[in-house]
Amino acid sequence: MLEGIKAVAFDIDGTLYPDWKLYLRIIPYFMRNLSFYSRFNRVRKILHRTAPLADFYEYQARLLGRMMGISSEEAKIHIQTICYDGMMAYFRRIKPYPYVLECIRSFKAAGLKIGILSDFPPEQKGNIWGIRELCDVCIGSEESGALKPSKYPFGILSMKLGVEPGEILYVGNSVKYDVLGSRNAGMKSAYLLKGFKKIFNIKEKDADISFKNYRQLSDIVLQCAGVSSEEMRENMK
Repeated sequence: MLEGIKAVAFDIDGTLYPDWKLYLRIIPYFMRNLSFYSRFNRVRKILHRTAPLADFYEYQARLLGRMMGISSEEAKIHIQTICYDGMMAYFRRIKPYPYVLECIRSFKAAGLKIGILSDFPPEQKGNIWGIRELCDVCIGSEESGALKPSKYPFGILSMKLGVEPGEILYVGNSVKYDVLGSRNAGMKSAYLLKGFKKIFNIKEKDADISFKNYRQLSDIVLQCAGVSSEEMRENMK
């Protein structure tokens, strides 16, 4: 199923950390900026369906500016200060899922390349809980000119990793954006089970792997790579 995998890449939001913990923390901030976020979310829905753009940030600002009745330059400032920079402090208080760092270190030790592909700027999350330094590639899909599930950002990820799409396992928590997006780009996918799917172990039919926690993901991938998970963890101590 996963033979020939040479790289593992990850989404961030809701994949590396529990997104509900962030949502609880940002309620007061969100309410203070409700007018902005209601319009910005509408803009992002449009952009998820838009073909690759020569200047993603300019077009995003232009759409938001029209909705808010302001110039695109003013919209850019709003996006940067409220959405990108304004959220940074909240991520410093959020902890990743258990065993995330251990899992990624085990992949790195096994000789797999590591990538990050997120729909928001990775630098918004600082050092991504120690993961950034382990990454061979760390990019936001906005840089590519298109958001997931477009094949384009996945193609850019593959090119920068120097690995063929079929040799990449992409890990995410969204069927539409992560699983189907990466599959349509020719990659393999791993889906993080949540809610009742996790409780009843209902596997996602469109994903190559469905997993409940990061130790399980590590075990599955390393087994396919012919590496003992226990031996790998022992060597990492």
